[in-house]
Amino acid sequence: MRNLWFTSFTRNGGRELMDAPLTNDYLARAREILGDRTETEIEYDDTIVAFLAKGMDIKSAVDAANREHPDEALKPDPAHWEDLAARYDYILKHKLILKKLGIKE
Repeated sequence: MRNLWFTSFTRNGGRELMDAPLTNDYLARAREILGDRTETEIEYDDTIVAFLAKGMDIKSAVDAANREHPDEALKPDPAHWEDLAARYDYILKHKLILKKLGIKE
């Protein structure tokens, strides 16, 4: 199998080569980690990520997102906050990767 490459433009206008199969593998793994999400679940997740990016801690971000999206509101018990924080940290980083690759979710 031939190794396919495509060019990505960096913020400073330079170019870097990206490995298409590696990118596809990453995207497949991200879909496994995030699972199937409805449009409203994605909007809720995006709201939490936006609050985290503004410097809120996970509990404050979830509380604020719950007020904006009451139908999607999470009410985790204390044992799940650490896992929830890790999930949203992953989503935040994933969104940055997608942006760098020029891919819309």
